[in-house]
This record gives sequence, structure tokens and C-alpha cells, in this order.
Amino acid sequence: MTTSKPRPLCTLTFGTQGRLYDENLATLLSLIDDTPENAIVLAPEVCLTNFDYDTFERAADFAIVADEKLREKSRNRTLILTMIIRKEEGVFNVARVYHGGTLLHEQAKAKLFTIGEEEQWFAAGPSEAIVPFEVDGIRIGILICFELRFTALWEQLRGAEIICVPAQWGRLRAAHYDILGRGLAVANECYVLQSDTSNDDTTGQSGIITPFGECARNGGDALLVQPYEPAEVKKMRRYLDTGIR
Repeated sequence: MTTSKPRPLCTLTFGTQGRLYDENLATLLSLIDDTPENAIVLAPEVCLTNFDYDTFERAADFAIVADEKLREKSRNRTLILTMIIRKEEGVFNVARVYHGGTLLHEQAKAKLFTIGEEEQWFAAGPSEAIVPFEVDGIRIGILICFELRFTALWEQLRGAEIICVPAQWGRLRAAHYDILGRGLAVANECYVLQSDTSNDDTTGQSGIITPFGECARNGGDALLVQPYEPAEVKKMRRYLDTGIR
């Protein structure tokens, strides 16, 4: 059971389409500056480069440019986002967690979105790597966009107190984004953070959902802030005991 302390939760939403990578990075860094200290901050999926297949090699190189600046911003915050990363085995869509000025955790997207032709460009990470990890005593899990649809992955994250969902979620399926996010929060008795871009074909929504299924949405704002209350997780798991510890 969690022994962590309350802290701010923040989700970001901003347009990334048709912009230079440096412009997206500047927007991200500016929004991070607007978040409270000690916050857990979630940004949208590949928010620095988009799925820029026309200049894919350059997109994969940009993670190197952004890395040092994100490490610096994480000295008094926890930052979570996905980036296009080149490794020996191929190019991956990787969730990165920056904390305390270091790269604390990495997790490659395992479930690639076929409609978006992701499998033609990315290698898939291993599904078994989708497990909770700890940040200051808080157990956190990550599901990258399409992975939210796989309830077997929800099971792998049982016990996490916060699950983060960075996304580029299609506008036509916005209702699914809401329903699945709430379902995950209720089923796993945890907080769920969702962060999507505000591009032409995406929902433009971020959200923070409590273990009770109550959802705050950004309402068009770039930054949403809500408190993380570990007592709410304890309460749900004690009184509606489904075996999650």
C-alpha cells in the first residue's frame, strides 16, 4: 500500500502540427515552468516531433537535442513524455521519465497503431516491460496511447497509484478516450492522467481522473493541475477491496 505524500498532478495539451521541433520544445519548456514545483507533469505523445515520417531520421535525432534541457527542468519536477528514439534494434516510440535531473525510466511502445501505419516505421517494445516503477515512493505506470485499449496491460499495472497515458488520440474516437480512461481508474483504483495534442485530428483534451472515476478535463486550457491524494487510493482499495495492494 502506498506511503507517498500529496503532490500536484499536471497534464499538458498543445498543438504540435506544422511547427518546428524547436518551437514545440520551447512550448513544452514554457508550460513546464508554469507547473508547481514537485509536480508530476505529463506531456502528449511525441509532442516534440509528431509522427514526422517525412523527416523521420531528423525526428529520431531530436531526442538528443531535447534530453539535456529536460534533465534540467526535472530537477524539481517529474516529467513524463514520449520521444522518437533510435537504438541498435531499431527506432522506438519511447516513454521517458525525467526526475531529479536524471533519466529515471524508459519504456518503448509495445502496441503500435496499425491504422496510423506505425508498424512500418517503429519497432515494438516488449509488452512485459509495461510494469509499475517508483518515483519518490509513488508507484507509476505508463500506457502509450493505443495501449490504453488492452485490458491485459491494465492487469500488468495493478498496484500502480498513478497511470499516465500520453497520447495522440483521434478526434473521432474522443468518447473512447474518456470511457477507457475512467474505466482504467475505476478498475485499477488509481489516478489516471491523460495528455493529448490539440492538432486538427486529435481530441485536444487532457484529463486527471481520480480512483473514484471523477474526471477533471482541461476545457481548452494548455495546463490542467489537480492534487494527488494518496489517501484516496488507500480509501478505495480498503473499502472496495479487489485485491489490489
